[in-house]
Amino acid sequence: MPAVFAVIDTIPPWAWGAFFIFIVAMLALDLGVLQRNPHAVTMREALVWCGVWGALAFVFAGLVWWWHGAEHGQQFIAGYLVELCLSVDNVFVFILIFAYFKVEPRYQHRVLFWGIIGAVAMRAVFILVGVSVIARFHWILYFFGAFLVYTGVKMALPSKEEVDANPEHNAAVRLFRRFFPVAPQNDGGRFFTISDGRRMATPMFIVLIIIETTDLVFALDSLPAVLAITRDSFVALTSNIFAILGLRSLYFALNGVMQLFRFLKVGLSVILVFIGVKMLIEHWVEISIGASLGVIGGVLATSVLMSVLVPPEPPTAQK
Repeated sequence: MPAVFAVIDTIPPWAWGAFFIFIVAMLALDLGVLQRNPHAVTMREALVWCGVWGALAFVFAGLVWWWHGAEHGQQFIAGYLVELCLSVDNVFVFILIFAYFKVEPRYQHRVLFWGIIGAVAMRAVFILVGVSVIARFHWILYFFGAFLVYTGVKMALPSKEEVDANPEHNAAVRLFRRFFPVAPQNDGGRFFTISDGRRMATPMFIVLIIIETTDLVFALDSLPAVLAITRDSFVALTSNIFAILGLRSLYFALNGVMQLFRFLKVGLSVILVFIGVKMLIEHWVEISIGASLGVIGGVLATSVLMSVLVPPEPPTAQK
């Protein structure tokens, strides 16, 4: 733990405080004002909020660039873009989970809101611990690099595996059911209710547990990826948080049009392999953050452009 505090101490306390005060204020505005009356988020509303969070992220990148230097500003942008692309996989999983549990569209925003609060807390712990571990055991970079290359190659290969949203197959859900009763049906958008005179969790809370545990798995990919880009705890954490906070809007914007970005996963696999190789060879070959940012931006632009220009294959006729 002392190493973790040493990492935090490299950034002035006021910077950490100002950042988290801003994040809490934006979340309070989102839940307390804009979502006071639960409603289905429209495509237009989602796109507006995608623009808001994206603009805020790049304004913050400009502040980091001005205050912390050009290299750290570029690191923030690269970390933000990589985490945002990794979030696309989260969006696909969220679509499956909400469809499986038949969560009404007007309540999906609330589940994602609290799910992302948990995700922010988990990423904060993971990144701060990860930076401190690298500071003490530099050799772990090679493990992270190999893991990213493996993840990227695996992501590029075709797979017939589907996300298992069955609550009976989720270890966290099974453990929760052993200690707390679950109501047979939802009570509006509430996570807990009174049924037969007993306080019970609703199926909505089970959805929240699955989303939290799913993000825990995705964090295992994003941690090495962001630490391959920067070892600065402030840059790594803030870029991750900005990407995660834009995840809800990204979900509502992409829900139903995921097929338009079918080559994005291939592009992301190329980026993960590139970052992993960069991490493995950095002792012998130094690749500047500017060059890395160019590769990341170029691959993302190409994958999105190919998704738009290349028509999908027609469905195979069933005999």
